[in-house]
Amino acid sequence: MSTNNKKLIQSYYDSFHNRNIEQFLALLSDDVIHDINQGDRQIGKCAFRAFLEHMNRCYRERLTNLVIMTSENRAAAEFMVEGTYLTTDPGLPEAKGQRYRLPAGAFFEIEAGKITRISNYYNLTDWIAQVSES
Repeated sequence: MSTNNKKLIQSYYDSFHNRNIEQFLALLSDDVIHDINQGDRQIGKCAFRAFLEHMNRCYRERLTNLVIMTSENRAAAEFMVEGTYLTTDPGLPEAKGQRYRLPAGAFFEIEAGKITRISNYYNLTDWIAQVSES
């Protein structure tokens, strides 16, 4: 079970790198819970699709140093985010193509081979400082 969960989470991050929304959504339960870093809880694939489209429009990111840890029905990932701020995200500093690099992590719940919850964490204050300096 843990090996399958590790493959599932690796596929999640492969989809992220490929910016493949359909591949992303195929890995999720229909009622997936998404806890956005310092933001709202969203529920469902439709909300997750809108989130991905927004992220792809505003940011171009690559994850490095990915470490995935799994158990029977949970997983965690730790990684470094290396990105470019492409388009101004409302409520955040103006985008001017700034580059940023920050550590981040995510927690997952898994049921019947699908991701049922995603909770992402990173230091928003650090990100704001980086894009404000550029």
